[in-house]
Amino acid sequence: MNRWPLVEMLSRYRDRFPEEASVVDRIVALVESRADCFDRTCRPGHVTASAWILSSDRQRVLLTHHAKLNRWLQLGGHADGQWQIEEAALREAREESGLVEFTFAPFLGSIMPFDIDVHEIPTRHDAAGNLIEDAHEHHDIRFLLIARGDEICVSDESHDVRWFTPEEVRTLTNETSVLRMLEKALTWLA
Repeated sequence: MNRWPLVEMLSRYRDRFPEEASVVDRIVALVESRADCFDRTCRPGHVTASAWILSSDRQRVLLTHHAKLNRWLQLGGHADGQWQIEEAALREAREESGLVEFTFAPFLGSIMPFDIDVHEIPTRHDAAGNLIEDAHEHHDIRFLLIARGDEICVSDESHDVRWFTPEEVRTLTNETSVLRMLEKALTWLA
């Protein structure tokens, strides 16, 4: 498992978004200190991968109504040992949308994240009160993708998957990181 391509990618990200240096530093600290950072068992958190997916006409964004978190979010999930984090984002986009073909939107002339985030995943219990999963952090690396088709399907991990206009996204959620990705994507499109 090679952690250094992600560290290099995050270094370029820091240069592009210096105002996000503290979040970059948190993720880099995890990646440099934990060889198992791409495994979901890594604690206090682990690297995850997400995709902000634009429609082929670039007028809409694809969001999933996450089954476990019960809110509208970008598509994504666990790296599950995949250290080429852009490939993990692509895998998750395919699994959760049913779409097959995507193009990475280039950032600074290469494939690199267009957003990052560290957020806490709350403790989960089953109906009997037994612990399913302890609280932990997701160190999420997010890529901007453009879909080559529009026919989507809903995976087991979602209640729903739908295309939304930017205006609809703004009324759908007050999730800070989702709105930040929306604004970054609109800036990229301009």
